[in-house]
Amino acid sequence: MGIAFFDLDRTLISKNSASLWVKAELRQGQISTWEAVRAGSWLLRYRLGFANMEDAVRRAISSLEGKEEELIRSRTFAFYEREIQTLYRPGAHAVLRQHREAGDHLVLLTSSSAYMSEKVCDNLRLDAYLCTRFEVDAQGFYTGRPQEPLCFGIGKVHHAKKYADKHGIPLEDCSFYTDSTADVALLHEVGHPVAVHPDPRLLREAKNHGWEVVDWGDS
Repeated sequence: MGIAFFDLDRTLISKNSASLWVKAELRQGQISTWEAVRAGSWLLRYRLGFANMEDAVRRAISSLEGKEEELIRSRTFAFYEREIQTLYRPGAHAVLRQHREAGDHLVLLTSSSAYMSEKVCDNLRLDAYLCTRFEVDAQGFYTGRPQEPLCFGIGKVHHAKKYADKHGIPLEDCSFYTDSTADVALLHEVGHPVAVHPDPRLLREAKNHGWEVVDWGDS
């Protein structure tokens, strides 16, 4: 028995859910055009390797300060059902089935919110999800701070190792599927690193280290 960790955006699904969320929020009048442009700029710069996405995530979380958690939860659930659940890559289902038949734990490991992760976990029948979580006060409102560490970059190593240790499974017996060079730290830790539709920087890294590179098709 091992653990198969899966990234979400551009890995299990063919698009970036954060970009789709920004567009949806703009259409519904939840954010201004300027806020949408700024968020889109961060996402593009990160994709090109010119921005620190962790800073962008922290800024996005800080913008939630004072808002009611239940409102964001319900909007995220509706967004998932409307725009995300049809985006799973065909090959992802086959790999999930293989790991399930092998008796492995199936774990979503993503920088996305707990609300998005909950829907993905339910839809794909995963065993658990590890994700970015937001601080909420006793009245159910956001403080504008994340629970540390963020589930991003080196933070994914922390969350994956904590889960693996809890279940008595060394990372050497784990797989990790991702598209992003931001996840290189964990790819170096697991026994079976897999680059799924990798970005150019991850593709170079995968070739240099002999990691498996796969194509799961588009949704």
